Amino acid sequence: MESGPAVFAGTVFALFGSGLLSWTVVRRRRGEAIADGVSPVASTTLAVLSGIGALAAAAWCLTRW
Repeated sequence: MESGPAVFAGTVFALFGSGLLSWTVVRRRRGEAIADGVSPVASTTLAVLSGIGALAAAAWCLTRW
């Protein structure tokens, strides 16, 4: 019975992580800011690390059920 929540959480993490990474790549290619008032390198690094972290959480959730 616990596989349902694990699959749901894994799917949510996977969608968020892939969406965040895609959005970050598109913004950088267009030369637009990731976050206003923050260094472009710092904001890109934080966004990429957050996206990778979400994908890692998705992988962990989906392998635990």
